[in-house]
Amino acid sequence: MKFKKTILPSGLRVITAPLKDSPTITALVLVETGSKYETKNLNGLSHFLEHMCFKGTTNRPTAMDITKELDGLGAQSNAFTSQEFTGYWAKAQAGNLDQVLDIISDIYINPLFDSAEIEKEKGVIVQEINMFEDNPMRHIHDIFMEVLYGDQPAGRHITGPKEGVVKFTREDFIAYRDKHYHASSTVVVVSGGFDEEKTLKTIEERFKGIQNRKKEEKLPVNDSQNKPQLLLKWKDTDQTHFIIGVRSKNIFDKDMYVLDCFGQFR
Repeated sequence: MKFKKTILPSGLRVITAPLKDSPTITALVLVETGSKYETKNLNGLSHFLEHMCFKGTTNRPTAMDITKELDGLGAQSNAFTSQEFTGYWAKAQAGNLDQVLDIISDIYINPLFDSAEIEKEKGVIVQEINMFEDNPMRHIHDIFMEVLYGDQPAGRHITGPKEGVVKFTREDFIAYRDKHYHASSTVVVVSGGFDEEKTLKTIEERFKGIQNRKKEEKLPVNDSQNKPQLLLKWKDTDQTHFIIGVRSKNIFDKDMYVLDCFGQFR
């Protein structure tokens, strides 16, 4: 697949990957923020904020307005949060790219953060945390990060603790977004059947309202260890899950390719 990187005057990065004769398009917006950017009292806010972007915007005031428009296009859409980035995406028929970009950019740039919706969504987030904790096969990876890094951003769960999530206020969302959701920390990716030149102009127009100033950087990680570490979490289930690991090379080290191959021989 051939792709092209373009940096717009605002600092917004755009990756275009046209696929000749593709009947669909996918638009993805990524921002450099996640749980590693959060202070302890804000742990889980990146993920919660991702949810709230779909709860209404200045142009589409309710979650139903957003959903009806995406469903009307026959689109698939979702969002996700990791330790280092948050993403918003939609996939639809190729001819609907302009409208998809209008919806996705609106979600990204103009969320309302309605206080009543925040209060309702707290229950959804708490249930999501409960669901993850009820799935040991998934939850053990969170526990592994916790034993590796301890009480610092890299060791905390992406969803945050339930007792912290229920305390978030509208002001928390606005302040956090203002610190991190900027043009220079955002990437727009478009793949599928589309006209590259026209699409670049559309993206520049749709994202002209994005903030353009220096964002706050990721919090530093203490990666030291001088003795074996163990963390046990008990839950009344029929299975036991176990992870053993060692510290190794960083992702940019040339030996990572060797380690990837080594990992297949298990």
